Amino acid sequence: MKVDVRSKFLEFFASKGHQVYASMPLVPDDPTLLFTNAGMVQFKDIFTGKVASPSIPRATSSQLCIRAGGKHNDLENVGYTARHHTLFEMLGNFSFGDYFKEQAIAYAWEFVTEVLGFSKEVLYVTVHESDDEAFELWSKHIDPSRIKRLGDKDNFWQMGDTGPCGPCSEIFVDQGEEYFRGEEDYFGGDGDRFLEIWNLVFMQYERSEDGTLTPLPKPSIDTGMGLERVVALLEGKRSNFDSSIFMPLIERVVELCGKPYVYESGASYRVIADHARSVAFLLAQGVHFDKEGRGYVLRRILRRAVRHGYLLGLKKPFLFEVVEKVCEMMGGVYPYLLEKKSFVSSQCKGEEQRFFETLEMGMNLFKKELQNTSAVFSGEVAFKLYDTYGFPLDLTADMLKDSGIEVDVAEFESCMQKQRELAKASWKGSGDEASGGELGKVASLPQESLSRAGVGSAESEIAMLFDKEGVEVSSLVGEGYVMLEKNPFYAQGGGAVGDSGWLYEGESKIAEINDTRNFFGKEVCKVIALSPLSTHQKVSARVDIARQLEIKKHHSATHLLHAVLREVLGEGVAQAGSLVEENRLRFDFSFPRALSSEEIERVEREVNALITQTLKAQIEEMGIEEAKRKGAMALFGEKYGERVRVVSFGDRSCELCGGLHIEDLGMIGSFFILKESGVSSGVRRIEAVCGKAGYEYALKALSTLQEAKEALKSQDLLASIHKLQEQIKELKEKNKKLSSNSNELKAEEINGVKVIISLVQGESKEMIDNLKNKYEKVVALLISENEGKITISAGVKNAPLKAGVWVKEIAQILGGNGGGRDDFATAGGKDSSKIAEALEKAKLYVSQNIIG
Repeated sequence: MKVDVRSKFLEFFASKGHQVYASMPLVPDDPTLLFTNAGMVQFKDIFTGKVASPSIPRATSSQLCIRAGGKHNDLENVGYTARHHTLFEMLGNFSFGDYFKEQAIAYAWEFVTEVLGFSKEVLYVTVHESDDEAFELWSKHIDPSRIKRLGDKDNFWQMGDTGPCGPCSEIFVDQGEEYFRGEEDYFGGDGDRFLEIWNLVFMQYERSEDGTLTPLPKPSIDTGMGLERVVALLEGKRSNFDSSIFMPLIERVVELCGKPYVYESGASYRVIADHARSVAFLLAQGVHFDKEGRGYVLRRILRRAVRHGYLLGLKKPFLFEVVEKVCEMMGGVYPYLLEKKSFVSSQCKGEEQRFFETLEMGMNLFKKELQNTSAVFSGEVAFKLYDTYGFPLDLTADMLKDSGIEVDVAEFESCMQKQRELAKASWKGSGDEASGGELGKVASLPQESLSRAGVGSAESEIAMLFDKEGVEVSSLVGEGYVMLEKNPFYAQGGGAVGDSGWLYEGESKIAEINDTRNFFGKEVCKVIALSPLSTHQKVSARVDIARQLEIKKHHSATHLLHAVLREVLGEGVAQAGSLVEENRLRFDFSFPRALSSEEIERVEREVNALITQTLKAQIEEMGIEEAKRKGAMALFGEKYGERVRVVSFGDRSCELCGGLHIEDLGMIGSFFILKESGVSSGVRRIEAVCGKAGYEYALKALSTLQEAKEALKSQDLLASIHKLQEQIKELKEKNKKLSSNSNELKAEEINGVKVIISLVQGESKEMIDNLKNKYEKVVALLISENEGKITISAGVKNAPLKAGVWVKEIAQILGGNGGGRDDFATAGGKDSSKIAEALEKAKLYVSQNIIG
């Protein structure tokens, strides 16, 4: 029986008055989490009281979750059990102080038995051992003999050491004694006979630091039902991997490797099927392969899948083809998978190719070490596998699983040193930097936002004040936060920094606004109070219009850059992050290689060509579906409501954007690309300037050119540079020849000092320098003749001889004179007939002064 469980679940709870929420991104807006790992994550601030309950206090969702890396890590079990996954969907219904146990239990029972059609004869439920209320409520639906009481370990949930918590109630399905007869296959055991499908959390207490449980004024409901488990059970499968969710992916692996799938020995097929789903969704949602953090977890998942493909005989990239199958299978529910299928596939294939280049050598090293291992695998070799061949430690451990051998982790960590921190995910979250404290209180207050209208000032009133730690105060001096009833300051968003400005009382400046952020749906300003501020105080709020204008220019230029990059490099280009400030912009985008100088020049030229067209900005509000039909680009992870704001410039750029833009592209002035570089695997970055910063950049560049002309005493810089290049080339050749000549000079040794005295061709001074660089202790005198002119050069290094005295005495033999420093001296001569005599006298001088 094939049932669309996801749709039926959402439709059921929508019919019960629940607001349906889309799956939030796998990368949460929460600095405490690596990935979204539960359905309640997007409602966390509501449950903790930071944000007021929504107008509809009931919610339901089918949430994509990742558990791989960090505290929640199922990676090592995936493929070896029937139900562990890195990526899974959690169906859930939530009540924010609305209904509680009675309705939650009734809804769950109705859905499981009437909508999904599970027989009551195979169902069991659990309650906390102290929860008599839940026991009585369940007794209305199921025979009390099928209700099991369990302790805190199994049936009590809490968000952290303190905060909201409460007892749980779980629904189990008995898969049948005839199929499961292992030692762990009893109720409450670790076997698979009694399989939990749904957990209902009754959030009714607040736990204090001393452990005291205080009843919450508005108890809430948080539930979670695993989609993969339920689908497998409804299809009569004993393993999630045998269901319609995974079998098409396993069959694709069979096609690729040409070997049949047998469940008992098919762990590698299951690993690949599972990991392909994670790779597809993480790449499509903007996570990129990296050396740390979320990108490192993604890389670990891919490499584990590739290693299992290698075990099946696949010796070239293959996972990208399974990933494509994921996009095709799930693209109907998650359209961005189809939209980004080509990009996801190319990124996956590129990363596979890089790993395959070292996989064979790494496997050979692993096998060789394994043959010499009886108990513990060398941590030093494990580190080499990691450092040289890209094998994460858990991949090596996974490879050793069948042998029952463990890695010497202590030795590995000793070798790892600073790099060991990579596996601990040294990532940075994306939450607001001051979302703690009491800033959540702003969510409950009304605020008239004037920021998107581009209003530069407003007569307003201070609604709330917070100190720099985010604690609410009634008055403030110094650093803190202010929320205004009427707010003209634009909050940071979409990559653009927030507005700055001032607060005035009359004509007296009483505060500086340094930044504006969005906290819990309201615009809050970072403030430095120059004189005491107090709540309900009347103020005049004034935006720094000049700064805001430059931010607008860079924001609009970013849209143009995005559009032109897609035209020049292809539609596979997707924004991967941006920063828009008043004096620069930074744009990250997906692309597998560095841009050529010709491509960079073309992008810059095309953006400037758009600017000169002076197109007007067209800003419209419309339904999300209408915006998609219009071709507006949306950024994954941004929250869009049913009504969205579309910003267009002619037919060249059309994006969903809530930010501020200039009215006319001509206001941007000019656009210059400063730098193109790599951020991580498959992600490039362009840094650029425009507007006032662009003018200053151009002015500085012209000034530098003028200085160069003056330094070279030429108006034709290119000709002068070419001339210098030729001169440098000649000097290099000359130096190479001199160096070669100096190497050919024979050296005698007297008392540990190298002695070179010779007639040479060319520049004797450069040869002396080469000899002094070559030997630790040396004395050298070289005579050269060119068109009747005689030059003598002498050099001394770490020897009891003075070059100036030496060269002067020898020069007199040749009818000349000279002198110089103790370490280097030169002289001239006139009588070339006495060169041989001069050389003999030079040797005699050395013998007398060094030997004595």
